[in-house]
Amino acid sequence: MSSLDVLIRRLMSQRASLERAAAMITQMTGPALMIGWDGGAAYDHLREVMRRRDIIVFDPDIDAPADQPPPAEMRIVGDPRETLPLVWERFRREAALAHLNFPAATRMGVELAPLLAPLMRVGALVVSEAPLELPGWQSVAAPEHQRSDYLYRVS
Repeated sequence: MSSLDVLIRRLMSQRASLERAAAMITQMTGPALMIGWDGGAAYDHLREVMRRRDIIVFDPDIDAPADQPPPAEMRIVGDPRETLPLVWERFRREAALAHLNFPAATRMGVELAPLLAPLMRVGALVVSEAPLELPGWQSVAAPEHQRSDYLYRVS
């Protein structure tokens, strides 16, 4: 499989997982958290599928112009390992969805999951390209014959 094929497959999986997670939380209140900017493509897609939900982005360098989304109040700039604990009280158990937007080859998602947990409401969904193990997070099976990122429901 070529590198281009791998990239296309990864992006198609990411899109399918984000759409599925967004559909599963339509009746739930609370913001979505995008942990990792990575150029903003996943953020832009979440905006399309969750038009009425706030999306808060955590990243050391959100390279979108200041006059374009995400709005300044929805940007948490800095290393998420440092900034997530700073917002625990502000968003305690409010988030309905979180997307750990890091390739599976990095350990960043695994490092951030425990820092993300205090922000997630019961029933919320977490989307990650890498598998995660956290007490109270139940794996959500992917649809048959569909490769997807890992989905977890917070209990």
